[in-house]
Amino acid sequence: MDFKDTKAFSNSSTRYYPTWILILIVVLLQIYLIFTTTCSVPLSPATATEGGQLFNTAAGDPCSSGRVFVYDLPPIFNKQLLENCESLDPWTSRCDDVSNGGFGRRATELVGVVPDGLAPTWYWSEQYMLEPIIHNRILNHKCRTLEPESATAFYIPFYAGLSIGRFLWQNHTTSDRDRDSEKLIKWVQDQPYWNRSNGGDHFITLGRLTWDFKRWGNNEWGSSFALMPGMKNVARLIVEREPSDPLDIGVPFPTGFHPRSDADVLNWQSFVRERNRTNLFCFAGGTRRGIKNDFRALLLSYCINESAGRCRAVKCTANRCASGDSAVLETFLDSDFCLQPKGDSYSRKSVFDCMLAGSIPVIFWERTAYGQYEWFLPEEAGSYSVFIDQKEVRNGSASIRGVLEKISRERVRKMREKVIETIPKLVYASAPEGLETINDAFDIALHGIFHRFNEL
Repeated sequence: MDFKDTKAFSNSSTRYYPTWILILIVVLLQIYLIFTTTCSVPLSPATATEGGQLFNTAAGDPCSSGRVFVYDLPPIFNKQLLENCESLDPWTSRCDDVSNGGFGRRATELVGVVPDGLAPTWYWSEQYMLEPIIHNRILNHKCRTLEPESATAFYIPFYAGLSIGRFLWQNHTTSDRDRDSEKLIKWVQDQPYWNRSNGGDHFITLGRLTWDFKRWGNNEWGSSFALMPGMKNVARLIVEREPSDPLDIGVPFPTGFHPRSDADVLNWQSFVRERNRTNLFCFAGGTRRGIKNDFRALLLSYCINESAGRCRAVKCTANRCASGDSAVLETFLDSDFCLQPKGDSYSRKSVFDCMLAGSIPVIFWERTAYGQYEWFLPEEAGSYSVFIDQKEVRNGSASIRGVLEKISRERVRKMREKVIETIPKLVYASAPEGLETINDAFDIALHGIFHRFNEL
């Protein structure tokens, strides 16, 4: 090839070379887009809700709102309590209650009461078993991290309620009730990441009522765990909160329904929505002989004596309503409204059992539900419940039946639909990793913790 040929080739290259580059870039870009579309992590639905608002995660990162580190505590603070279940209660064994990860024994007595396909999702869950339930879910959560430096929140899996429950009665001392708590605080304060915020990015689950952890003054009941200096910054997921305490975060009591999948939740919602309800209202509960003018006794008597079968009553004696009896669930399923007075404290597990069955709760003390479970219950109290002041019932200025009969059938339908819509937020899934797309009570609680700590 002479100089002319070389020059001609050079000119030709100069003329066509940019076109080849453009084609190559386009081809490579197409290959890249195809690869990233098929191989990347799919967009994740929101992992939790707070106050009914969805929190969306960033594309490709289901844990964009935070990650949780779980302390590996010495077994005396959790595992050994479960292993020694015979000693958790001075009067009876609690081994059935702690079985199945804290869900309790399977509720085989409900076969025929609940849809056949959902029978395996029902357990006799004891109201104070939240600690192992939450612990097991966090251990399997997709946003758990084994690298503490990347954690948004630190979880302390101390089963404080189970520990304290051993010493609440008989001849135990306040030192007995505080011993494990003091040891736990000392252990945690020795961990390097505690000092990052003096416990301000740490949280714990307390499976009993707030007053069981706030002994003060001359009162000898409970422990002083929540009031100890080492706990002054630690957030607490607790089944009943003290409204004036910003560290208390009210979460639902465990109900008996622990769905395995989204389909279980949707099937249960359809079942309670279509239920034929034959009672206007109902009451399930026991009386307290040691309480003067016991309001629960008043409601029980009122319901039993109500004319025309408008109210259905279940008298709870011993452990009848706690395990092994389907009467309570059937009563809630058959009633438009369920009467919910105070329990041993303002809150009551029965409120959640009632709503789970699609029944509308009738509240007599505002603190029984309102201001207690703000992340989980609808913001507008009148959309899902009826409030009747207990003082007006006592003095005769308000008739329970009269108030309920004045509510139109259309409003009852709308209120029931709001209750049914809320059901997923009130249950704890049995699937170790949680449900597929529906957020249960655990999801909402954990995301609420992330949201809270991210604002610090």
